[in-house]
Amino acid sequence: MKVLKTIEELQNVRKSITSTVGFVPTMGALHDGHISLIKQARNENDIVIVSIFVNPTQFLPTEDLDAYPRKDEADKRICEMCKVDYVFMPEISTMYTSEEVLIKAPNKSYILEGRTRPGHFDGVLQVVLKLFGLTQPTNAYFGKKDAQQLSLITQMVRNLFLPINIIPCEIIREADGLAMSSRNVYLDEVQRKDSLLICKSLYTAASLIGKNELNSNVLKQRMNDVMSTLDVEYIAIVDRDFNEIENIELKNSIILVVARFGNTRLLDNIWV
Repeated sequence: MKVLKTIEELQNVRKSITSTVGFVPTMGALHDGHISLIKQARNENDIVIVSIFVNPTQFLPTEDLDAYPRKDEADKRICEMCKVDYVFMPEISTMYTSEEVLIKAPNKSYILEGRTRPGHFDGVLQVVLKLFGLTQPTNAYFGKKDAQQLSLITQMVRNLFLPINIIPCEIIREADGLAMSSRNVYLDEVQRKDSLLICKSLYTAASLIGKNELNSNVLKQRMNDVMSTLDVEYIAIVDRDFNEIENIELKNSIILVVARFGNTRLLDNIWV
């Protein structure tokens, strides 16, 4: 495995590759969710590139850029164990200059996650497009947990005619059901226990759907009941294009939840 730090190093490596490339962009602090993406990329491609870069343009001024967990040495060991070929770990000054060409996210970036984090998805799409340009992947791997991000990246690739397959990957959960996230480390013991109500609410909705309850308002009310002790930011039921829907459409719906635990936001969802 080689660790690359500069644009020139990555470009030179990419020029020498003639086979399929699987790309996994991350912000580091790798956990089993990231490892599942890397393993799938390893199984489906000749070469695997992982990027580790805490992207400043997707953090709002009030958010936790400086506090975001960084575990560079551990991350490199994990990548090596997963048989990654190249790890790209640039500095901020490498990825951004004073003359930026900004990428403007579409209107649906201002709903749900974008409603409370305006401009967040502009920063996400900006860095992902830069990374796509550098790595030129055959396949790029993203988790379904960040469903709105996945939808916007897929739309960007489609709109810009990029020859990249976006591969959605299943949510990986802790043994007790909590969706894996780098931010889980911020939870204290009480918050960690309370956070299980998020996945419990989703399982409740799934159980009701299994009994043919498809009304979105009914499902959201029952989920709110389960999470009555939490600071729930939103519950949304949308189709795969992120339009809110009145009734569940089987194989075309996503139920999303965000709750706050102090300064920590946790998001989760199920794809119906």
